[in-house]
Parts: sequence; C-alpha cells; structure tokens
Amino acid sequence: MSTIILGIESSCDDTSAAVIKDGYLLSNVVASQAVHESYGGVVPELASRAHQQNIVPVVHEALKRAEVAKEELSAVAFTRGPGLMGSLLVGVSFAKGFARSLGVPMIDVNHLSGHVLAHFIKSKDSESKQPDFPFLCLLVSGGNSQIILVKAYNDMQILGQTIDDAAGEAIDKCSKVMGLGYPGGPIIDRLARQGNPKAFSFSKPHIPGLDYSFSGLKTSFLYSLRNWLQDDPDFIEHHKEDLAASLEATVVEILMDKLRKAVKQYNIKQVAVAGGVSANNGLRNAFYDHAKRFGWEVFIPKFGYTTDNAAMIAMAGYFKYQDKEFCPIEAPAYSRVTL
Repeated sequence: MSTIILGIESSCDDTSAAVIKDGYLLSNVVASQAVHESYGGVVPELASRAHQQNIVPVVHEALKRAEVAKEELSAVAFTRGPGLMGSLLVGVSFAKGFARSLGVPMIDVNHLSGHVLAHFIKSKDSESKQPDFPFLCLLVSGGNSQIILVKAYNDMQILGQTIDDAAGEAIDKCSKVMGLGYPGGPIIDRLARQGNPKAFSFSKPHIPGLDYSFSGLKTSFLYSLRNWLQDDPDFIEHHKEDLAASLEATVVEILMDKLRKAVKQYNIKQVAVAGGVSANNGLRNAFYDHAKRFGWEVFIPKFGYTTDNAAMIAMAGYFKYQDKEFCPIEAPAYSRVTL
C-alpha cells in the first residue's frame, strides 16, 4: 500500500502545500505574499491574514495537481516551528483539523531540518542524487547561518552558527541601506553578476571555532558607504553593481572559510547547502569551485527547494512516517527552537 504524505508550510510569508507518494514528489504549490514589499520586510499580522486566505486553495491545488483524493492521504505533515507565531498557527490549526477529519496521523516537522532534508526530494521526471549519511550541510537563510553534521534524518548536530546576524539578514539590511528594495537577496544577486567582486573590501570577523558573525560586516558596509556618499552623493547609483558583487563575495568568503574548516576537522567531503541563500549564484559557484579544488562531493538543491516550500516538509514527514513518529493533536506551534 502506498504512503502518501501531505505537507503544509506556513512559517513566514509563503503558504505552501505538497504531496509526496512513496518518496516521490507529485506536487508542490506555493502562494507568495507581495503585500510586504512596500513595507521593506514581513509584517506578521498581514502574513497571518494572507495565510488564512491562501491555505485552503493551496491545499486544494496541491491535491488536484497530484491527482490524489484527500481520502488517500496516509498522514498530514506540517511545520510546527520555528517561524512567525501567527503564520505558524494558521498552518498548524489547518493541519490539525484536516488530519482529524480524515482520521489520519499528524507529523510535526522542524522547519530547519526540513531545509536540510530537501536534498532527498525525488521526482520521477528527473534524476537527482542524494547525499549519504553522514554529511555536512551549510544552512543559510535570512534567519539562520549554521554548519550542521547530518548523521541521520532525525540526528543533526549544529557544529557552528551565527552569534548575531544571519548571512541573509546582513545582505537584506545592506540592500535596504542602498535603497534597492525588498527582498534584498535576489536584487544583490542579480546586480553582483554585473559587478567586480574585488572593487571594495569590507570587514571580516575573527570568531573562534566554527561560529559565524555578520554584524561587523554590516557595520563596515554602512560606515564605508556613509563616507563614500559624503564625497559623492550619487555613489550608490554609480557603483551599485560593484558594491553588490563585493558584498556578496565577502559573505561567501566568510561562509566558505568556516565550512572548509569543518570539512577538514570532521573529514567529511560530502557537503550540501540549503536555505534561501543557497539560491545565490555566488555561493553556488563557490561550492562548484570547492568541489574541483578540494575534491568535495557537493549537493545543491533545485531553486524551487531553496526558499520555504512544503515539498521539504512532506519529505521530512515521509521519513518520520516510516518510523511512526506521529504528533499528538494538542501539540502547540513554537516560534523559536534549534534543530
């Protein structure tokens, strides 16, 4: 008998639903929220209201594309946290009601482990290679920058993480200072492809071990820009491509320096990247470069699996279903948690 998992993701500003059957993805539907662009960041109250509007049509569309009737579902997997509490409550509440109405078990998924397990999503339309356990994973997003030792789907150890800002957060804030708009990551990525990554230099942290810090880089960027603007009020417009390229190169260099140390320390050359910043062109090129230079076997997710999506939640749910790791109906959402 087939195992069919419905995944639901609502941790921030994307409402998503996906269906996985026997480990293979059948559908992955994402409804994004453009309402936040004019505010320069996600407004929690507006996000939760948009989730309420989107959750039913998104789930309906995911089941329709998968050609699966709701009565065929084996379980409902959902993001329990971390994330914005209002957004999470919409997905968690829907999952509870939907699972109970169908008489199927619920599976709670940690959003961060979902990003890591996105590497195991399989599609019958395309070939994809999955990493073997154990492997190292660099998880980089707007809220997280972590090096993770992945021993099993349910056994992950954080080897290093940011002690202040995350990489994606630093990029977004620097983009905002330049007046480039929101979200800043894709804008910086696009401009960086046209600029010189060695045009400007910014401060790099000296943090012991495998931890990260990006607040110093953000401050260095801000102060440098302020000084340049005093001499040339149109400095940003004249140099935005080079600024973006230099900022991106600095962030990537900081990330890869600690990752190289982790590979050497743990003698593991299977290295993956996950999270929203893994869509960045400069970071992807750095992974391919390290594969050639150091003999790493690298795993880079498809662009559709980098940002928040329900396919990764359904995949994590599929793993947990095999071990009958179900969730009680009274389990609450949580806004903050580690792996």
